Amino acid sequence: MPSMNTLRYCFFTILILSVSLLFVFYAINFHVQKSLRRLNFPVSSTLAEACKALIEDKAPFLKETALKTSFRKSNCTEYITRNHYITRALSSEEAAFPLAYIITLHKEFETFERLFRAVYMPQNVYCVHVDGKAPAALRQAVWQLVGCFPNAFLASHTERVVYGGASRLRADLHCMRDLLASAVPWRYVLNVCGQDFPLKTNREIVRQLKGFRGKNVTPGVLPPPHVIARTKYVHREQLYPFFSFMLRTFVHKAPPPHNLTIYFGSAYIAVTRPFVKFVLQDRRAIDLLAWSQDTYSPDEHFWVTLNRIPGKDTFFLSLFFFLKMHLQKAGTHRYCLNSNIQAQGLVKRNRIRTSTFTFTLCIYN
Repeated sequence: MPSMNTLRYCFFTILILSVSLLFVFYAINFHVQKSLRRLNFPVSSTLAEACKALIEDKAPFLKETALKTSFRKSNCTEYITRNHYITRALSSEEAAFPLAYIITLHKEFETFERLFRAVYMPQNVYCVHVDGKAPAALRQAVWQLVGCFPNAFLASHTERVVYGGASRLRADLHCMRDLLASAVPWRYVLNVCGQDFPLKTNREIVRQLKGFRGKNVTPGVLPPPHVIARTKYVHREQLYPFFSFMLRTFVHKAPPPHNLTIYFGSAYIAVTRPFVKFVLQDRRAIDLLAWSQDTYSPDEHFWVTLNRIPGKDTFFLSLFFFLKMHLQKAGTHRYCLNSNIQAQGLVKRNRIRTSTFTFTLCIYN
């Protein structure tokens, strides 16, 4: 039988090995977590990739090429250089066709930072609207970032945005006024939210917009039945310290001004400088804005309605931009039609098959 000393020796050896293994595991896990936080990547997705690599007997990896969101620790010059911001127009074509961007955000500075880096060009101009309800730290961080660029600024007026309310539309309009006052002779303005990200380069966007020859991109259709109530009844913004929402009443609204036909469409648009002037100065636009103040999500009818006034130079994408709202039951709705609509490369065609119909879906980039 083994002696008592031998048993003790084995016990302490096993104990020391167990503690050592636990310490090594903790150190490795701590290093990985620290690296992931430094790279600002979602832990769950990166760990899933690492586990998959281990199972497949491949070397684990970290995405060291990610944009370093280190603005708070850098001065402007260091930050612009380190993150490889473009500081001169990349082509004469782009220099001759500057764009304006409206960026509205209410959260996630790092996401906005990546969006801004992706769309930034020195010949363009950028108006950023930060929700008045956003934390002060977010407003301060955005203010510091745009302060590094002479062609970027915060909106002169700030809205406390209620989802689905006219405050969201007014945020865009504030930036439009500011952009018209800018010295940059921009040709088109595009509005995006802080969680968007471009699918095309600036040069590709410029070429597509040039192809529209001064027409506006405001996709829309006549309101389908389930959204008619948005403009039929009065809606009120309800804003409280910790939450907000839109309250629908049973009060009927008066008909739209100037006998306008209301269309329903996208809140996100690409429109020309003359159209922006029309929106801000024409009596029909001013009266429609006033009428829209107590409707639900007026940014989804305001732009497309004005752009479809008879006599205006309009351009529309596909009716199937709104397919997800029209197809309440796949293959049975009256909007399930075949379509071959394309718009100079700005839409891509996906063929969808259901048990009843085969149709082409055009998706706006």
